Amino acid sequence: MKLQYLLLALTLIFTMTVSAKERSPTRPSYCDPVKHESAVRIIKYYETLHRDSWPYVGFGHRIQPNEKLKVNISYRQADILLRSDLNKLLHYFKDYGDKALLLSVLAYNVGLKPIVGGRGKSESRLLQKIKRGDTDIEAEYLGFCKWNGRKIPSIKRRRWAELKLLNS
Repeated sequence: MKLQYLLLALTLIFTMTVSAKERSPTRPSYCDPVKHESAVRIIKYYETLHRDSWPYVGFGHRIQPNEKLKVNISYRQADILLRSDLNKLLHYFKDYGDKALLLSVLAYNVGLKPIVGGRGKSESRLLQKIKRGDTDIEAEYLGFCKWNGRKIPSIKRRRWAELKLLNS
């Protein structure tokens, strides 16, 4: 029953008419505007607006040492931060073609290190499969549903929704 409500909510969210080009003038030109707007909406839906969860503000933006942001920022500021962060990640993953947006949304939530590796951590199996051109990435993508070492069903539902809406 909860899954049906989730699917209904996501359907309603994504069927509203929105001009992505007007809302996101800095969207990279190599990214499909409809999918980009869907990615923003998915993040907003699952992250919600953080009001008192320092060092995170807005829709999950982590405050950097050089930033002077208040915890209680406006909805518009949170939207701008989200789009800016997502565009930076899109630029990082631009060489991965149609999987760039999917990887960017995942990296927005889990960070870059679990995906690309570094400092003793190996590259994720998801990225290895994408580099090889393998299209069967569902199991690897849904594997990013852990928090504190435990699999969390709500995170798995989020990953599933991201995969179905953004994977082309």
